[in-house]
Amino acid sequence: MLGNNGPLTGLKIIDISTMIAAPFGATLLADLGAEVTKIELPGKGDTLRTVGPWKGEEPLRWPGLARNKKSLTLDIRTEEGKLIFKRLIEKVDVLIENFRPGTLEKWGLGYEELKKVNPKLVMVRVSGYGQTGPYRKKAEFGTPCTAFSGHTAIQGYSDRPPVSPSYSLLDYITGVYVAFATMSAMYYRDVHQLNEGQVVEMGLYESMFRMLEFLVAEYDQNGKIRGRSPGLAGHSSPAGTYETKDGKFVVLVCSTDSTFNRLAKAMGREDMVKDERYYTNAVRLKHDDKVQEIVSNWIRGFNLKELTEKLDSFGVPVSPIYTIEDIFNDPHYKERNNIVEVEHPRLGKVKVPGVVPNFSKTPGKIRHRAPELGEHTDEILKSFASVSDEEIKKLREKGVI
Repeated sequence: MLGNNGPLTGLKIIDISTMIAAPFGATLLADLGAEVTKIELPGKGDTLRTVGPWKGEEPLRWPGLARNKKSLTLDIRTEEGKLIFKRLIEKVDVLIENFRPGTLEKWGLGYEELKKVNPKLVMVRVSGYGQTGPYRKKAEFGTPCTAFSGHTAIQGYSDRPPVSPSYSLLDYITGVYVAFATMSAMYYRDVHQLNEGQVVEMGLYESMFRMLEFLVAEYDQNGKIRGRSPGLAGHSSPAGTYETKDGKFVVLVCSTDSTFNRLAKAMGREDMVKDERYYTNAVRLKHDDKVQEIVSNWIRGFNLKELTEKLDSFGVPVSPIYTIEDIFNDPHYKERNNIVEVEHPRLGKVKVPGVVPNFSKTPGKIRHRAPELGEHTDEILKSFASVSDEEIKKLREKGVI
């Protein structure tokens, strides 16, 4: 039955990318049913296999980031490897890569060469700064590109250095763009019944920069260079992190006037709704210090449970600041299957994030665990590229696979 593994059942992808951004995009597609073959360097594999956190010698990020993929070891820099790679390309819809611009071309595997064997190929390319521009060949990782995007400059407190995200935020955001771009290109190709694909490319920094439209408009129209702030400064009032009577912390945001009106009612301060200092978000921002003082003092009068129950009853957006332990124990996460178990060849079972989003008719699922290095090499070479057992033996002896 078509679709029983997810809405992308039948889509064939080769993933030759490493680390997080582009591979995460491929994993999102695999979660929804795409058949993803991950090509890794023999004896080394994806560098993500060497990134923490760890349990003993086991990398704990790998099970969640590489699930639903099959691993083929192949050195595409060798002549034999290039030939096999092109035979594989003939059979797939999409190639996802994140080498530094010009690398695949140097190996004779650029898009112009690959489309000779598969004109319908969609090639998705991710690099730090994109395929064009004066910085195109700069070395990159997500954290420096986050700084380049303008995001880091506004994070933290004004009296301290800027703060980088504590995890690979930019890479994961880019991964979502990779999945979105892949399916946009596939839709265009297939809905118009075209016999040619195309190249889709982006720089890591661009995925974050795209979300900073308020910075662009503010500088363009007001000449303002926004500085560092720990919350939604200049966006909404009140907004921020607040401490309860029992020493817990919550995040509360009133991004609309109607939301603030509900908060004012919850606080018994309906007078603020008509006060010329507070009646709209624009004027509240001008008196934000006073607004924050009023809200902070009110919140400190309740313990966490009392506060969230009260604000929930008035429809005010508030959430406790969860640790991962809180998340593991939360009934909502459990009912939504946000955390699931997968098999692991040495650890037994490992918990990983569940598949999102949810589809009513064609739900995605975790079909198989993250692969061991080269686990599916023989299977893929035989079924995809019609390589014989004898050829496989010789390729392995030469270190090509």
